[in-house]
Amino acid sequence: MREGLIPTVLGTVVSASAASLLGSKYKLAATGVLGFGLAHIVLGTIDLIEHR
Repeated sequence: MREGLIPTVLGTVVSASAASLLGSKYKLAATGVLGFGLAHIVLGTIDLIEHR
């Protein structure tokens, strides 16, 4: 398994679930979780590109 794939997939799942919560009453928490997921996507993608 390629290094960086797990954080990228995890970030995608977390970002998608947080995006679905943006319309709820927990908008502030959803925004924080969305940022957390996007950070995982970026860092995982950097690992994927770096370790070809």
